[in-house]
Amino acid sequence: MKNRILIIMLILLTPTLVFAQSKEKAKLVKCIDGDTAIFKIGKEEEKVRFLAINTPEYSRNKKESYGKEASDYTCKKLEKAEKIELEYDPLSEKRDKYGRVLAWVFLDGKLLQEDLVRKGYAEVKYVYKDYLYVEKLERKQEKAIENKIGMWSEKEVEIDEKELIVNYFRGILNKITKKILEKIENML
Repeated sequence: MKNRILIIMLILLTPTLVFAQSKEKAKLVKCIDGDTAIFKIGKEEEKVRFLAINTPEYSRNKKESYGKEASDYTCKKLEKAEKIELEYDPLSEKRDKYGRVLAWVFLDGKLLQEDLVRKGYAEVKYVYKDYLYVEKLERKQEKAIENKIGMWSEKEVEIDEKELIVNYFRGILNKITKKILEKIENML
């Protein structure tokens, strides 16, 4: 019976184990806004959405507070970077529903998403699994909110209770899954 349960668990968890953590060199083609850019990756040009964050909008149709600052900051950082690398999270889809590549963006070895959250230009958002750097981003966001930095300086933080509950249970399930995998590895 134990072996059957282990086999079933392995089958259920296999899709999440298929994506290996990897980094690719990229070259900036065009900065779109605070959380999106077009990069040349190999021979292809790809629109990349920065994983696990959202910056305020700043376009002809929509001008949100701190949208221009977030967009300007991101574009300047991308343009000045000597080395751009994209890292694909093993628990994330490679593309979103709009066909954009989802990635962690490293500029000269530093995580751009972390910098944007720390400066109050981005919020941690669209986290559907236990992604690699989310805990670090959440700590930076808590400090930015606490210190009223950037976009957190002008508004009260709205608490979405449903999202808090879902994220809480998602975290618990991810920890349980990790422990099960560790036990399976030790048994093999």
